[in-house]
Amino acid sequence: MSPAKINIAIDGYSSCGKSTLARQLAKKLHYIYVDTGAMYRSVALFALDNGLFESDFDKEKLINSLHQITIRFERNENGLQTILNGKNVEESIRSMRVSDRVSEVAAIPEVRKKLVSQQQEMGKEKGVVMDGRDIGTVVFPDAELKIFMTASPSVRAQRRYDELKSKGKEAGMEEVKKNLEHRDYIDTHRSSDPLRQADDALVLDNTDLTPDEQLQKALDWANERIA
Repeated sequence: MSPAKINIAIDGYSSCGKSTLARQLAKKLHYIYVDTGAMYRSVALFALDNGLFESDFDKEKLINSLHQITIRFERNENGLQTILNGKNVEESIRSMRVSDRVSEVAAIPEVRKKLVSQQQEMGKEKGVVMDGRDIGTVVFPDAELKIFMTASPSVRAQRRYDELKSKGKEAGMEEVKKNLEHRDYIDTHRSSDPLRQADDALVLDNTDLTPDEQLQKALDWANERIA
């Protein structure tokens, strides 16, 4: 008899390695990984490509355009790819251009309502690992395992800088620091589903942990819940 499946919710600040851990956990447990950040980034990319940031951010136009946005995930030789309206946007949504705007887009209640509904549908059959800002508090409040990730601001900035550099994207360290500070403020102060630690979440501070140590800790927690 196969073990019962659980849902795993991973929340935390930008550049804490949430997506990396979520992918690794899903692979080890043979679960489905859902990158909610990619979903919000896709909406931000849609807004940018349609000129909604050209002067003041036209939130109303974005809200009225939500029915035109279709997001899905496909797996190929490069891993999980984000598909926006039939186009692979996995590279485009990781740019600083999108990073600078994604928190503003994610703060819009109508955007959150649309994407949260899709995310909850994905988790109905269990066996899902999902990361984001409100997974343990809003999307999966009944998740069997909730992890809240954090790390020191300097470590987070260095990780983000190194990630951008490895992908050949131009960004200065000061620009990266300001971007993270800006996103932290919006994520924790927005009126709709702000970033906060769920009361029953386990805190994973990975400032001084290697990726392997971090994964092992999360795996131990998951196996305890599954058992």
